[in-house]
Amino acid sequence: MKTLGIDIGGSAIKGAVVDTATGEITIKRYRIETSQPASVNETVDIVKQIVNHFHWKGKIGFGFPAVVQKGVVKTASNIDKAFIGANVNKLFKKATGCKVNVLNDADVAGYAELTFGKVSRFKGVAIFLTIGTGIGSALFNKGKLIPNTELGHMFMNHGLKAEKFASDAVRKSEDLDWAEWGVRFNDYLLYLETLFYPDMFILGGGASKQYAKFRKQLTISTPVSPAKLLNDAGIIGAALLA
Repeated sequence: MKTLGIDIGGSAIKGAVVDTATGEITIKRYRIETSQPASVNETVDIVKQIVNHFHWKGKIGFGFPAVVQKGVVKTASNIDKAFIGANVNKLFKKATGCKVNVLNDADVAGYAELTFGKVSRFKGVAIFLTIGTGIGSALFNKGKLIPNTELGHMFMNHGLKAEKFASDAVRKSEDLDWAEWGVRFNDYLLYLETLFYPDMFILGGGASKQYAKFRKQLTISTPVSPAKLLNDAGIIGAALLA
């Protein structure tokens, strides 16, 4: 079955048609940059542009950068705070005329890895992190997803939220090279390691494509691996859960 997956990020929205039996993207993904943060109206407009680009009439799955419970947005860190309390299932269904399912973006990306990537057969405790405008997280135990974790919003010892210290957006805004940023990101992983004692870290999101440039800065004892599906995991997972 082919399904449209849409990944709503803090700086861009992208979508692609996915074969849910294989996890393969069948039509080249389409990406539109947004304001930071994008308003509700801008987000809805771009979603409609992506749906129209693919001439899509079927089911749509969404990854959304917030805690989403039964379609209702509960948090807003890198999106318009006007989304809080909105039922995005109803909002996007009305905008597209399609059946939709909206879930946390890191959860859907992690689910894609659970199905087709690094944790598909992994039975320990795994923490999946998406590194982009913010830091999203998905927590797995014995192959089961524990939804809506917000490990990028944890306060670290210096008083900053993790994503305000070690996200890819911070790397860009402070003009850090990959080695400098890697030291910061290692501090974050060390913090998570002492709290959760996971068996594996899996890194997704845009920065995961540059893993070779900062891997030497990671000194933690827990194994670290870039996600197999890299920056497409959010689209694939959203389609799988549509």
